[in-house]
Amino acid sequence: MPLVEVTHAPGVAESKLREVGSVLPHLVSKAVERPEEPYEGPLQPGDVEIRFRRLGPLDRSGLKVVIEVRSKWFESRAANRQERVDRLHQDVRTATGLRDFGVYLSLPSAAWSQGD
Repeated sequence: MPLVEVTHAPGVAESKLREVGSVLPHLVSKAVERPEEPYEGPLQPGDVEIRFRRLGPLDRSGLKVVIEVRSKWFESRAANRQERVDRLHQDVRTATGLRDFGVYLSLPSAAWSQGD
């Protein structure tokens, strides 16, 4: 289950953030799929969690938007992580027209549990 944090400058329009939020679940799922768990959709609750955070007065960023994706480390994901993050960046740009943004893919050793 990927966790996604979208940090944005105060001047980014809410409509653009909503657009980003609407395409990220699908695009992130494609970016982190692996042979053992191919992304076949449709997504279920808890499959991708997205949080938006506006930069505060003390934050420093050279980009208007930074999308940070954290998903559990698997060898098949780690082997081509740069290709995955490059493809995700291009897919977000194509789907939303967003410019001046970055994508960070982190693959920590992690575990997840979700109740019914």
